[in-house]
Amino acid sequence: MTSPLTTSATEGRWTPRLWGTLLVLCAAMFLDALDVSMVGVALPSIGSELDLSTSTLQWIVSGYILGYGGLLLLGGRTADLLGRRQVFLVALGVFALASLLGGLVDSGPLLIASRFIKGLSAAFTAPAGLSIITTTFAEGPLRNRALSIYTTCAATGFSMGLVLSGLLTEASWRLTMLLPAPIAVIALFVGLKLLPRSEREKDHNGYDIPGAIIGTASMLLLVFTVVEAGESGWASARTLLSFLAVAVLLTVFVRIEQRSAGPLIRLGVLRSGTQLRAQLGAMTLFGSYVGFQFLVTLYMQSLLGWSALHTALAFLPAGAIVALSATKMGAIVDRFGTQRLIVVGFALMITGYALFLRVSLDPSYATLILPSMVLIGGAFALIFPSLNIQATNGVDDHEQGMVSGLLNTSVQVGGAIFLAVVTAVVAANSSGDSSPQAVLDSYRPGLLVVTVIAFAGLLITLPGLRTRRTRESIVVVKSVQEPAIQEEAGADRVAVRD
Repeated sequence: MTSPLTTSATEGRWTPRLWGTLLVLCAAMFLDALDVSMVGVALPSIGSELDLSTSTLQWIVSGYILGYGGLLLLGGRTADLLGRRQVFLVALGVFALASLLGGLVDSGPLLIASRFIKGLSAAFTAPAGLSIITTTFAEGPLRNRALSIYTTCAATGFSMGLVLSGLLTEASWRLTMLLPAPIAVIALFVGLKLLPRSEREKDHNGYDIPGAIIGTASMLLLVFTVVEAGESGWASARTLLSFLAVAVLLTVFVRIEQRSAGPLIRLGVLRSGTQLRAQLGAMTLFGSYVGFQFLVTLYMQSLLGWSALHTALAFLPAGAIVALSATKMGAIVDRFGTQRLIVVGFALMITGYALFLRVSLDPSYATLILPSMVLIGGAFALIFPSLNIQATNGVDDHEQGMVSGLLNTSVQVGGAIFLAVVTAVVAANSSGDSSPQAVLDSYRPGLLVVTVIAFAGLLITLPGLRTRRTRESIVVVKSVQEPAIQEEAGADRVAVRD
């Protein structure tokens, strides 16, 4: 049964209700990114007031990542099975309550628990929200426009979070925890009125309970191991045994999914080269940027002596470029295709990272830092919407939640893994000399690794250009090759149309 909302999206008419639906979904994505960026600047004030050690403070950030990255696969499939609207609204309500709790607690463990719950709820809102968009807006220009606006909200939220945290922390760190609560409540009540109802998947061959348990356990353990590796040592027995346990759990998970009648993840989805490139591209995009943002924040505050607000404003041009491009990216994707934009975006990102390698203890913002921020902002504006479009195009409606959860998992796991790698490289190059120049010299190898990660993303993406040219050639000789094309399309259910 087609709802009036879906019909309007298919026919190309964006009604006020359709815009309202998109704004509710954008609000949830905005809050996820806002929450991640705001807490980082507030950590010193939190540690001072609650008397928390550095290792405990780390878990205020890591607790969110653990809940978010560990449960995304389950969240995506749950949205498909139980109804996207229901899952989204319940999880958004939990997010609001956890935000309220985080701003009122007076102990470290309770604050970490509230952060974990927020990450858990985001693991359900993110894939549910993305799949609502992909099942409401028809594939093609309409969906491309909606996804470009939606994904832009994440970068905008992250950028605004940096600025808002600098302002709010001056008054109280608790305000950074409480701010998402009223926004989430407003989005919840509006969503109750506007979000389209979605039927539960009826013919799903049962619930993959073993897969859900093992898959969730493997993701939780992987994120936990990576986060803790920096503290316990990458070569320590604890870390190596933990990685071994992750490998065993993932092996068991793959076997379960291969035999399950209704798998949590249909492994065949990754047989598509386009889908696989989208997932790996998401990992390298966020992995490189999270590492870059971590090192640059330390550089600006610890070595240059900039305030939290000054540092946030230094990052603002990148976020502003992404925000300003929101309404234009859909048309750009329609014209050039996702593959070309991702390649160009990674080229810009590599250039921006490479330029930053020249930083000194007395940099010129206008000639050194600003060009990097502009290039990185342009790269994000091109890559992030394109990856979301590439990952969800050509996927059946009943699997949109699954693919959305998989993409968000790639983002979170990539960020956690590559941040840990960058941190380990910096630690390995620390000489023990605490002079500013020595510290800066230890940062440079980490910045180089960030650049290499982005270069890996470019290499992963380049084969997509060859595939696109091949498809264009096939179209030219369509009358001769049409049977073969149809056979190929039937074999690959998730082939993406650029």
